[in-house]
Amino acid sequence: MTAKAREAILQRLRNKQPSFDTPSQTVAVENPTWPMEARIARFKSMLESVRAEVHIVAPDSWTDTLKTVATEKQIDNLLYAKQGPLAQAIEIAWGDTLLPKLVHNERPIDEWKEQIFYHTDAAVTSARAAIAETGSLILWPDEHEPRTWSLVPPVHFVVVDSAKLYNTFAEVVEAEQWARQMPTNALLISGPSKSADIQQTLAYGVHGPTELIVILRSPKQQD
Repeated sequence: MTAKAREAILQRLRNKQPSFDTPSQTVAVENPTWPMEARIARFKSMLESVRAEVHIVAPDSWTDTLKTVATEKQIDNLLYAKQGPLAQAIEIAWGDTLLPKLVHNERPIDEWKEQIFYHTDAAVTSARAAIAETGSLILWPDEHEPRTWSLVPPVHFVVVDSAKLYNTFAEVVEAEQWARQMPTNALLISGPSKSADIQQTLAYGVHGPTELIVILRSPKQQD
């Protein structure tokens, strides 16, 4: 194809492009704003509506809840980040507890795939923030808490602070300054993994954890 013919084709395509009128005024979007107590209630209700488990606990007692729930669910081992933000509190709380056993691995995932896919009962990670309107958790995976931890183990524990519970997604983006420090991989989680086939039969755990357990640290307990 000659340059002249190619240009002729491109010009015909340009001439057929639809045009859209630009709004003369900025459209105002009203976002809900709830006080903290209502925000927590909304967040909990939305997550529980999709079969997630939510515990509202005092900031200094979240590890007790983690141990209790893990034991009640007969979890044999719990994966955590040795260098992550939750590590120190978890290690102090666990002490010499035998079950569930704390496990960690600082090697690249490719070097211990079999262990995490076939021999890990649960994982615990932190959340950067949460959204009350949709009942969503926001995770920013890194080298310490990689994305695999929230996708592979059948049970996923997530710890988040109520101070980081925002009303809407738009509020999160603005308050957390995403425009300046957007991560390479941000995850929004709104319940355990689920999928439905052509007959609309809902199944859990198809593409990720079967159970999502959220521990929200808040001065105002509602659990």
